[in-house]
Amino acid sequence: MDTSLINTVNKLQDAFATVGVSNPVDLPQIVVIGSQSSGKSSVLENIVGRDFLPRGTGIVTRRPLVLQLYNNKTPKVMPDAKEGDAPAEEWGEFLHLPGQIFTDFNKIRQEIVNETDLKTGKNAGISPNPINLRIFSPNVLTLTLVDLPGLTKVPVGDQPKDIEKQIRDMIMKYITKPNAIILAVTAANTDLANSDGLKMAREIDPEGTRTIGVLTKVDLMDHGTDVVDILAGRVIPLRLGYVPVVNRGQKDISNNKSITSALEAEKDYFENHTSYKGKAQYCGSPFLSRKLNMILMHHIRNTLPEIKSKIQAALAKYQAELSQLGDPLDDESAHQSNMVLSIITEFCNEYRTVLEGKAGDLSTYELSGGARIGFVFHEVFANAVRNIDPFDQVKDVDIRTILYNSSGSSPSLFVGTTAFEVIVKQQIRRLEEPSQKCIALVYDELVRILSQLLTKQVRVFSLSLIF
Repeated sequence: MDTSLINTVNKLQDAFATVGVSNPVDLPQIVVIGSQSSGKSSVLENIVGRDFLPRGTGIVTRRPLVLQLYNNKTPKVMPDAKEGDAPAEEWGEFLHLPGQIFTDFNKIRQEIVNETDLKTGKNAGISPNPINLRIFSPNVLTLTLVDLPGLTKVPVGDQPKDIEKQIRDMIMKYITKPNAIILAVTAANTDLANSDGLKMAREIDPEGTRTIGVLTKVDLMDHGTDVVDILAGRVIPLRLGYVPVVNRGQKDISNNKSITSALEAEKDYFENHTSYKGKAQYCGSPFLSRKLNMILMHHIRNTLPEIKSKIQAALAKYQAELSQLGDPLDDESAHQSNMVLSIITEFCNEYRTVLEGKAGDLSTYELSGGARIGFVFHEVFANAVRNIDPFDQVKDVDIRTILYNSSGSSPSLFVGTTAFEVIVKQQIRRLEEPSQKCIALVYDELVRILSQLLTKQVRVFSLSLIF
């Protein structure tokens, strides 16, 4: 089947992300979920064949990562390549950095960290704003994966107290979409019934029709145990089945073991294990990549009519709105419209400049612009408020009378709130006059700035018409 279907969906995904629209037509995609220590990052790196994801303790993935893989066999000549430099066979591009190409996958990792910190800060908070990354390589199959933060239960360090709910809500937002394929990653050396990823997937997809399971850490299971019953669907059946994989351990990562070597070790493990050697062709990361590629292409093909109808409906809606705005402008009208828009933009910038005190013709004789508005707030209004004594018009006899009146015929042990509200409202009412005076002074200054700038803009506009 032609992978152009996936490429087309990827282009739609990029278009929606660029204009700030989050998949309004529910585009097909594979959503990766699992607990914080299930091995999601290692699974994705095995699929890509490169070490490029941030690692560390706690929540490392703090924003959704939309990972688009393109099978590309044509090397790319870098824009800054020198004579004699070989073209790049593998590279990455970020949607938020158009035109910038990364051939160093360590720099891709660092950019993911930087972009995450930009939205979430350096604490352990999360953000729903996705990072879009495209990777071109002859060693990958065309795929679209969305990596989400790992599920956690107890906040640690400076994590928000409701971190579990935040992550759960984010995951639910993605997997509740009917066109999402759920890739539930679970560590095989734990009880499958306790899998956080499978539990959430079964809440949304109880029949298991659009959930595929990935069993990591198969090599760390107790001696004499295996996942054969799970693969046969005798534990928690899934329509799309399970795929066991073997990832690099922390020791392998610390020793800089390459993913190529890890994939070779994974292949040897399944081919030589007594429980898996008969079905080794259905195990491992390469088989998982092929299976995901086939599932996604079939899913796109099945949902294509629905996607096409929704896009056509949205297109008709926006074309109708566009037609209500009038006919397209001719060259002369377009020129005049651009000139008016330019003048309005310049006017707004100058208005902001005056308020911020950055104008080039600052006065040495009087306060004006933002300085005068600040003076009105911090001096005129503040002094008027300070001159109001909240007790000079409230006498003890008045308070006593109000307390008696609020108690009615039966004296109360505690002071009622009604009496307090009556006294406070009387004093707050005294702030009305200085507040109105402050508003009037600020309004007058804003109008004065407006008049000066309008006079200047009219003069500029007149000159532009003349010349």
